[in-house]
Amino acid sequence: MGNVRIVADSTCDLSPELIANYGITIIPLCIIMDGKSYYDWEETTPEEIFAWADEHKTTPGTAAVTFEILEQRLTPMIEAGDDIIFLGISEDMSTTCNVVRMFAEEKEYKRLFVVNSMNLSTGIGLQVLKAAEMAAEGATAEEIVEAIEAARDRVRASFIVDTLTYLARGGRCSAVAAFLGNALKIHPMIAVKNGKMGVAKKYRGNMTSSMERYMNDLREELANAETKRVFITHPTGDRELPERARKFLEELGIFDEICETFAGGVISSHCGPGTIGILFYVKE
Repeated sequence: MGNVRIVADSTCDLSPELIANYGITIIPLCIIMDGKSYYDWEETTPEEIFAWADEHKTTPGTAAVTFEILEQRLTPMIEAGDDIIFLGISEDMSTTCNVVRMFAEEKEYKRLFVVNSMNLSTGIGLQVLKAAEMAAEGATAEEIVEAIEAARDRVRASFIVDTLTYLARGGRCSAVAAFLGNALKIHPMIAVKNGKMGVAKKYRGNMTSSMERYMNDLREELANAETKRVFITHPTGDRELPERARKFLEELGIFDEICETFAGGVISSHCGPGTIGILFYVKE
């Protein structure tokens, strides 16, 4: 009998340190620029994506994981007879989970379990770490899958967006709405619900004051949060807002661990460089 191996796609936005410490295998999604495909984080960075998007006035395309990278990273686990649990970005946002299922069928491997996280970014990362902790404690693959799927509705994943430009470039709002929204200094709160992204609230004013209101709007759910960990996730760059978020969460005195991670190419290309989110589990 092999080991239980935890695998996730790159949209989980976990830091290299967390990935290494928990023994997680990452399968990158693809970022498409100038007709060429690049593996997320491995062949391109958010800074390069922002520079390309600003130069071309459009959003890079994104694509699901490839059979080639699955072959490279999962075949050794299959040959070892390991149980593989793959946690992927919401199936309402990507075909990645289905691609992994097809890979398992082609390999005729019955011990590859695919979990639709119904989330994105560290909303997936929270589930990945929970799965890795259960595996380290000796839980079976079936027990882990059952627990993760039972708890995924308790993940709270939201972001506040600085500019509407990237949402417009990606077709998530009109150019006119983006122009007016930017002129009026409107910052939407993008939240994940039932596996889909949507605008939960809109804040008006500068990003600092909007961030304060966003955090205050999370207070009620944060008061009912699982205390183990919370994520602050954002693209690389300015330190002001991440530091504000960290101070806010520290002052709440709720969490054992406050993890800060950088958003990868997928969420960065869709939401833009000023995006920042707070992500956590709520209690049952």
